[in-house]
Amino acid sequence: MITKTTVPISKARNNLFKIAQKAQMPGVYYTLTESGKPTVVILSADEFDSMQETLETMSDLPDLEEDIRETEKDIQSGAYKKYRSLEDVV
Repeated sequence: MITKTTVPISKARNNLFKIAQKAQMPGVYYTLTESGKPTVVILSADEFDSMQETLETMSDLPDLEEDIRETEKDIQSGAYKKYRSLEDVV
């Protein structure tokens, strides 16, 4: 479950330690605003690293989303081959 909380930056300043502790939990993000506009996002280092890895993978494999959609269609329609082992494929 993703929990996104929006907090004015002036209020966050007084609660920064508490926000940092809560943001370390998986799926917890804080958006800090200034004059009602989002300016900064606080999330755990693990979440940030995971997002960066995902973006890197997506840039390395630009057709990945389309490949996944096609594979899901093939699985639903039964239009795929089954192999006993990886050696059978290679």
